[in-house]
Amino acid sequence: MRIPYLEGRARQPAALERIAARVAAQLPALGGVLAPAERPVFVGIGASYAALTLPVGLLAEGGILARRELAGELGPGLALTDADLMLAVSQSGRSTETLESLSLMPDGRRAAVVNVVPSLLSQAVDHCVDLGNEPDSYASTIGYTGTLVALAMIARTLLGAAAAEAAREWDGIGAVLERHESALAPVVDEVARRAAGVGAADVVSSGAFRAVSESGALLLREVCRVPASALVTRNYLHGEMESAGDTLHVIIGDGRELGLAGSLAAARHHTLCVTSADLSPTEHLHVVPIPAAASLPVRVVLAAAVLQRLAGSLAQARGVEIEDFVFHNSDTKIEEPV
Repeated sequence: MRIPYLEGRARQPAALERIAARVAAQLPALGGVLAPAERPVFVGIGASYAALTLPVGLLAEGGILARRELAGELGPGLALTDADLMLAVSQSGRSTETLESLSLMPDGRRAAVVNVVPSLLSQAVDHCVDLGNEPDSYASTIGYTGTLVALAMIARTLLGAAAAEAAREWDGIGAVLERHESALAPVVDEVARRAAGVGAADVVSSGAFRAVSESGALLLREVCRVPASALVTRNYLHGEMESAGDTLHVIIGDGRELGLAGSLAAARHHTLCVTSADLSPTEHLHVVPIPAAASLPVRVVLAAAVLQRLAGSLAQARGVEIEDFVFHNSDTKIEEPV
């Protein structure tokens, strides 16, 4: 069920509470396929591919060498012979390339995360975790953050946590997100007002926060039609930032990102920094704080909410109707039989 973008954002706190509980109830049945996995590969496309940086990062911290693959770039010449588990992600369960990638992994070692059940993907894998058919906007809100929650819980399970322990990380996420929204709204709306006329946006982060920069750049393109790029912090420092000008800069992180944000703001560029570090705003530097005490997955979800708000606020400032997409491609989803 499709709902308007702004309604999706408003429903998100309660939806994430439901999703965390639903995924926790499904994890025990998935234990048999997850427990032996030592070389998992996560596969997706679009926003789903962006989300995969979170579990890959969590698993790397725990000593499991996982990787993500862009489903559209896989093919017969790239058989995943070294992987012992494929976890395919598609919120609709109908992404063409993700479904096709299943042929590269033998039966018994294929799992999926979807929102919509039943769906082609949920029925094509051996094990499926679903978000519970949550209504979502066309430019995904609930579906995306819910997928982050599910993937973090799966990663924790791969690292040996029980389902109840994996779910505990999300206790009270609805209230946390509501408080966060109240704090970020005036800052983000002011950035959108000032940056309404920019020609482009750079969204910069590293590590697991690439789940935010990559999905956020996609939202800025989809929702408010701003040409946006998702860029990695260290690469950005190695020359990519030289094109700054008539650009909105969204910098996410607590490390070298702080100096980067300060440099851009000092050069009078529109700069929004999303961070759990102690950083003071200036005339051109706007700061949205993320609770430092929150776990990494929760901080990633809270940062994603900032980009969702920014896309909606910029659309309003630029006079763009959020729900009106320009292009509709007929080959990105496989239609279910009626």
